[in-house]
Amino acid sequence: MIANELRELRDQIDEVNLDILALLNKRGKIVQKIGEHKEKQGVVRFDPVRERQALDLIMENHEGPFEASTIQHIFKEIFKASLELQEDDHKKALLVSRKARPENTIVHVNGTKIGNGEQNFIMGPCAVESYEQVKDVAVAMKAQGLTLMRGGAFKPRTSPYDFQGLGIDGLQILKQVADEEGMSVVSEILTPHDVEIALEYTDVIQIGARNMQNFELLKTVGRVQKPILLKRGLAATIEEFINAAEYIMAQGNDQIILCERGIRTYEKATRNTLDISAVPILKKETHLPVLVDVTHSTGRKDLLLPAAKAALAIGADAVMAEVHPDPAVALSDSAQQMNIPEFHQFMNELKEFKEKLT
Repeated sequence: MIANELRELRDQIDEVNLDILALLNKRGKIVQKIGEHKEKQGVVRFDPVRERQALDLIMENHEGPFEASTIQHIFKEIFKASLELQEDDHKKALLVSRKARPENTIVHVNGTKIGNGEQNFIMGPCAVESYEQVKDVAVAMKAQGLTLMRGGAFKPRTSPYDFQGLGIDGLQILKQVADEEGMSVVSEILTPHDVEIALEYTDVIQIGARNMQNFELLKTVGRVQKPILLKRGLAATIEEFINAAEYIMAQGNDQIILCERGIRTYEKATRNTLDISAVPILKKETHLPVLVDVTHSTGRKDLLLPAAKAALAIGADAVMAEVHPDPAVALSDSAQQMNIPEFHQFMNELKEFKEKLT
């Protein structure tokens, strides 16, 4: 008899659970519609005043047996889940999201494909200093079968007294050497006014970490038909990084490469902290190729190879590092750049590592 009553009570609980589930799903659909209206109106999703009104109404009608604090906790969790549901809907709408485009975007750079499963390398000096310097690096890269050459012509520096780059002269040197050695130029610009110059001299426009949220620059490069290498900001969250890419794609340019270059933390052992987990997260959340800059993330030559191996092993589409014929006399970041013999050793070991991965 008692067993039958217990079974009946449990059956009633199951029915109530299903009723609650149906009501939660019904509530969720209403919440989604509210989120759509808020987005159209440009209203912030979280409204603490409205949440307080809803809680007050619930507590006025609460008759037990649960403690008031328990009911408040349960409904605050429901409110939290509803807010997350609205945010998830917003993510679904992002052009860069994997939900919007399940297949990988492949970025084309003069015949080289980034994002098609073949892992690439982008190498070159931190800053362009002379024709001879860039030429020496390009010849070494060509011997390794590489074609994507980075080089800074415009250098945003922390100190206003540090070398700021050669500007247009630096771009012209990069272009001349690239034409001679069959290279593609990857170089950073700093302002929307530089875009026209970049179209003439570069094959990939780089947006540096300090400009990741320069929204006018992002919108400007979004309106051109040229690949964009977007670096993550020094203290940017992954969500902020993804939204920066959205600024570019929203203007019509989907040829975007995301670059994890280390973030600023309390750790001082390295120049920045390489967030290696960002690679699979970005590849899961977006359809864009992802590369890792091992030079700026570590700032240490002794860590370049293990960091590059980690990047390849975790699925990065490319690795970026800096090379200089004589780093000791480099005008910027001398301690972190490889010399040419070190570069050859670096590439040889990475190629062996790649073979083991496949």
